Amino acid sequence: MSKEHRPLLMRANRMLGANLVEHNLVKIEDLEIANEKLIDLVATDQPRQSTILGILAYDMKVLKEDEVLHRIVETEGVGLVDLRDYEVPEDSRKNLDTGACWATWSVPFDHEEEFTFIATAYYLSPAVRSHWEKLLGGQILWFGTTLECIADYLEKHAATLAAAALAAAPAVAAAPAGIGATPPPAK
Repeated sequence: MSKEHRPLLMRANRMLGANLVEHNLVKIEDLEIANEKLIDLVATDQPRQSTILGILAYDMKVLKEDEVLHRIVETEGVGLVDLRDYEVPEDSRKNLDTGACWATWSVPFDHEEEFTFIATAYYLSPAVRSHWEKLLGGQILWFGTTLECIADYLEKHAATLAAAALAAAPAVAAAPAGIGATPPPAK
């Protein structure tokens, strides 16, 4: 995680944790333990592990991720999406800020007219919603999804970028001398 995105990650997790307690989904004592674990994980620079929701649900097992999704569907009217079954358009993938996606556990995945569609596991974090609303402007349609879905999408996206870069590298190296080179300055 870049230093640029670390404050966003911490704010997103802190506000999500506070809302999980406020919605009676976890106890404050469990959140305090999870926060300590999160700080240790953030220091190891493992974005897939740096999630208060993941720590509470999968490490400590004091919360079920499905309960969080059910809550946002019932109380917030948010729909659900599984990005593994969604063909994300190229223009949505092209300029994806993966650091911000990992920090907020959210992915902008489509755009229709003035609306941007965002899948998130962190809808209950006002810091997440605020970040994307400021960044994208316009109107956002939010969709809940799982941590696994977000992580799988971001890792697949990174692998696709790496493969494209690797495929382009031999083409540049194989170009004859002078092709693609910068011309000498004019005198």
